[in-house]
Amino acid sequence: QEPSNKRVRPLARVTSLANLISPVRNGAVRRFGQTIQSFALRSDSKSPGCPQKSCSRSAAPTPPKRRNSVLWSEMLDVNMKESLSTKEIKRQEAIYEMSRGEQDLIEDLKLARKAYHDPMLKLSIMSEEELTHIFGDLDSYIPLHEDLLASLGEATKPDGTVEQIGPILVKWLPRLHAYKGYCSNQLAAKALLDQKKQDRRVQDFLQRCLESPFSRKLDLWSFLDIPRSRLVKYPLLLKEILRHTPKDHPDIQILEEAISIIQGVLSDINLKKGESECQYYIDKLEYLDEKQKDPRIEGSKALLCHGELKNKNGHKLYVFLFQDILVLTRPVTRNERQAYQVYRQPIPVQELLLEDLQDGDVKMGGSFRGAFGNSDKAKNIFRVRFQDPSPGQSHTLQANDVFHKQQWVNCIRTA
Repeated sequence: QEPSNKRVRPLARVTSLANLISPVRNGAVRRFGQTIQSFALRSDSKSPGCPQKSCSRSAAPTPPKRRNSVLWSEMLDVNMKESLSTKEIKRQEAIYEMSRGEQDLIEDLKLARKAYHDPMLKLSIMSEEELTHIFGDLDSYIPLHEDLLASLGEATKPDGTVEQIGPILVKWLPRLHAYKGYCSNQLAAKALLDQKKQDRRVQDFLQRCLESPFSRKLDLWSFLDIPRSRLVKYPLLLKEILRHTPKDHPDIQILEEAISIIQGVLSDINLKKGESECQYYIDKLEYLDEKQKDPRIEGSKALLCHGELKNKNGHKLYVFLFQDILVLTRPVTRNERQAYQVYRQPIPVQELLLEDLQDGDVKMGGSFRGAFGNSDKAKNIFRVRFQDPSPGQSHTLQANDVFHKQQWVNCIRTA
């Protein structure tokens, strides 16, 4: 599925966009090789507030999530259309889509400030510190995108066409490094927003916004996630422009350079974001025994995957595979904050033995239940243990389905 906050007309042949969204659900493995593209965090897709069957207020009619989009070619007069080749019309369509997307982004960033941040601050629904943590420096990116929009406007001729876009992009794209801090903070920002939604005033305010026409049925997190969604579209937009650019056009080489620049920018953001998320979870680990502490955990810079699994007794565990060590935990709540209590001894990957078990090899649910019938024969299971049997640790783990089991097995084997 495409991102829920997509507003503009979809590009041709961008089925790869579906691959940018992780299939993660509750209990699924999260793979950090997928980086910012997979950072959808759409667990909050339900409307904030209104946990009851019905709300006290009936929802006001709201416009669809997508804005009404006009094709570039629809704005041309008949004579102009006849003077351009089909390929050139498609090229101009792709350039116009980039320009239109920038305009939409600017509007949404301004809306996030005006309709959410400022009223919540003024009404003391959240403190300034909390709002800064959730929104980051969001409005500082408005001038960044306004500059690109202005440059595209200056390059647009009176007939609506753009001769060359490559030099503009090569000069502007490196400025997207500014998003490093914002993307790195998204996980912590989402966690704080979810926590604040337990407050009735916050919940009520967000519900009123959701029911208002300006929201286009998008919740607050959808607006906060729009910059990330826009970032992953840039390579697709540039490739689409390049695809419709004639081979002898002066933009060809410059567009290829621009694609290389944006891929480098995204790679740098991914690296920074991965380190930030890794540290976020390390800080939430709780140790019952000093022996569980391992310098390989604190020194981790990458989290290869993590997610919910069940052990042989049917208890839910939350498992983290850092670059050098596997850590099993039990999720706990401390003062309304999520934490992870380390379960048994972490297993360094160099000392880890992985067994890919077949369906039915093990009966799950504990020794008492497992003694009866075949109904408890488990599917989607694998086992991890120390290579040296002296620690005496072995964990039989069950994934939600065969797909997530295979992801875990592949991740552990790769590590």
